[in-house]
Amino acid sequence: MSAYAKVASNPMVKSAIKISPVDVVARGKLGVRSGDTVKVFQKIQEKGKTRLQVFEGLVLAVKHGTEPGATFTVRRVASGVGVEKIFPLYSPMIDKVTITKRSEMRRSKLYHIRDKAAKEIRRQMRNSRVVKAVTDEVEEETPAPVVETEEVEATPAK
Repeated sequence: MSAYAKVASNPMVKSAIKISPVDVVARGKLGVRSGDTVKVFQKIQEKGKTRLQVFEGLVLAVKHGTEPGATFTVRRVASGVGVEKIFPLYSPMIDKVTITKRSEMRRSKLYHIRDKAAKEIRRQMRNSRVVKAVTDEVEEETPAPVVETEEVEATPAK
């Protein structure tokens, strides 16, 4: 249990001391697990303005549970390139985290997904090369236009 939760649950304390701008209790109860598909709304500051950027992907790993240094790793594929980000669970730069899909996983760390994605890309590249070679051959086999010619008898050479 965090220090904030202990202070908040103590009836002798009239006002809880707020250590972080993040609702620590709500983030702790979020229950992000490996295999979840999540949307992380991240605060980005540009030119004095703050905007929200959504990073949606698969949770590969959750480290350190719900303690203050807890992190979770999210992976997504953007424009054919795999992108991974490690988010601190209690970071004030994260506006909110929503779980869009839960999956039953037998592993706590899904690092094998990286290799699986690489193999899938290699397989697609192999198939695309084969398809390209087939289309090139088809273009070469198209017959040339037929030109009518007169038949000339060949005289035997002596």
